[in-house]
Formats: sequence, C-alpha cells, structure tokens
Amino acid sequence: MLKLIPAAVAVSFLVAAQVFAQGAQVPFGGLKHDTTLPVEVTADQLEVDQADGIAVFSGNVVVGQGEMRLAADRVRVEYAGSEDATGEIRRLHASGNVVLTNGAEAAEAQDAVYTIASGDVVMTGDVILTQGRNALSGERFVVDLQSGTGVMEGRVRTILQPEESE
Repeated sequence: MLKLIPAAVAVSFLVAAQVFAQGAQVPFGGLKHDTTLPVEVTADQLEVDQADGIAVFSGNVVVGQGEMRLAADRVRVEYAGSEDATGEIRRLHASGNVVLTNGAEAAEAQDAVYTIASGDVVMTGDVILTQGRNALSGERFVVDLQSGTGVMEGRVRTILQPEESE
C-alpha cells in the first residue's frame, strides 16, 4: 500500500505538468504597479512622424514607469491623437532583445506590446520568465500589470528550484 502512494503522487505530478504545459497562469506580483505613472524613454536616436502620431526610439532603448523597466533595441511609441505626437501614449511596441523587469522578476522576448490604458503587456517570441531561481518559458506571455498576473502559452516549460533547507 505504501508503494502506491509515491506512484499516485508521481501520476498527479505528470497530469499537473501536462495541464501546466498547455497554458500556465503565473503570479507576476513583482510587476504589479500603477500604470498611470509617467513614462520616461531614453535611447540613442529618435524619429518622430507628427502626421501619424508615432515616435520611434532606437539604440539602447530603456523605458521606465515607476519601478518597471522595459529595454529593447527599438521601441515604437503610438500616441492617442495623430495631430499631437506629444499627447497621451496609447501603446509601446518594443522589438529586438526585449527585457521587462521589476524587482526580482524579469521576462525576455523578441517582441512586446504594452497597452498603457489596460496595463497589458503581450510578449512573443522565445519568452523566458525568471522569478528568483525559477524559470518558465513559452512562445507568448500576457501580463496584466494592474493585477500582477500573467499567462504563459505555447509549449510551456518550467524549471522549479526547491527551497534550500538551512
């Protein structure tokens, strides 16, 4: 009877792993923050298209909002009104070596779209999320910055490190 308990535990882990691999909901509390804070962007170069209400930052781009940082090779900023490219930011589209960090949590991807009003960040392309010593990867990661939660999708893999005993 005692030998059946470890087997049952192993089977339950396998079932959980299969469900987890189909789309994992992840607590992302480290990135929960106020999306109404000012957005600061630094870069090597800036191109502005007043007619379309778009600004493109390139080269060592770092976007800061509160404690959150978004770094990328290129960030396209879309403004709410096309007549005024200095108005309210609607969306940021980061591409190339994208890294989103806040505290001990970091996510890397090829592309990310941050919609300011909803507080949603959609990261795509070889996404890797690290939370302390744990790592999670997939093809798409959707983060809700207002609730501090996220969903990883697309052949999800994880490495969970057990806590060290003292």
